[in-house]
Amino acid sequence: MSSVGMSSLRRGRAPRSGDQRGAVDRRAFLALGSGMIGVAVMPAWLRPRERLVHRRVPVMGTVAELAVPARSESVVRRALNGAVAELHRVESLMTRYRADSDVGRFNAAVPGTWVAVDPETGEVVRAALEWAETSRGVFDPTLERLTRLWDPALTHEPPEEDSIRAARVGGWRELEVGSGAGGARLLRAPGSALDLGGIAKGYGVDRAAQILRDHGVFRGLVNVGGDLMALGDGPAGRPWRVGVRDPARPEEVVATLEVVDRGVATSGDYLRYFEHGGRRYHHVLNAETRAPTRADLRSVTSTARSVMSADAAATWAFAQGHDGLTERLRARDDDVRFEHII
Repeated sequence: MSSVGMSSLRRGRAPRSGDQRGAVDRRAFLALGSGMIGVAVMPAWLRPRERLVHRRVPVMGTVAELAVPARSESVVRRALNGAVAELHRVESLMTRYRADSDVGRFNAAVPGTWVAVDPETGEVVRAALEWAETSRGVFDPTLERLTRLWDPALTHEPPEEDSIRAARVGGWRELEVGSGAGGARLLRAPGSALDLGGIAKGYGVDRAAQILRDHGVFRGLVNVGGDLMALGDGPAGRPWRVGVRDPARPEEVVATLEVVDRGVATSGDYLRYFEHGGRRYHHVLNAETRAPTRADLRSVTSTARSVMSADAAATWAFAQGHDGLTERLRARDDDVRFEHII
């Protein structure tokens, strides 16, 4: 049975916190935070002789921040290096910006052909198609042609109508995942060019967190542009305190979550966008209108056992708006909770 939570569905309502003691200055959150998420780690919370060992690297089109409480940096250095390498490995498989990635090769293939891919790429595509089915196409991993036209990093005005109409998209129902020799394969259907941006980053964070565990590190943080895994408990045995940025004032924290061994993701309109003609055009697209969604939300923060599920759920919820979220999520068993919605 699915355990669906809607902790803060009302606009601007802060989620309940398990420990209200000791208010945290917003600078403590923003000192260890990228994208839409900040994490508060106060020096007084660390255990005796313990320090927070950091790594900060560019990856997946954003910044990854990893932090592990440890008594010796040398003890955790190999674990952190391995986690960073894993993020780069997942990016090399699933980015749409490299012609030699699985996604790049798939998008360049002739429609009607099968493309051999890594088993992990097949796994993520299967998960993306499940979310597409759950959301009835609101979450759609096959919008790459539109994503290129509307990418806020590449344009500062809406594309020409002819270009928008010519983009073949929305082929997720025809996209097939099969088995190949030693791996997976994908059927390149018309209109099925892949953009896994709403789910692959979450998968990468899950994999990096697993590498930390494989190295014996069971307490720490992996935060990639606002997709975050909180491993174990935080410093001094307290929950990790995760701050959600205010869409109207991104330098401020609008809500605080307390998280133990759980993934967190936020989707919103206030970091990746351009403005034109008095309207804001963000990066989350609607397959039917072929344009950025015009939902009634600014920001959605979700949690789940995996960051991949939290990532996909937040992307879908932001595009969908309030209607129908709870009912459709009950069909799944991801333990997804919407913690804060504005």
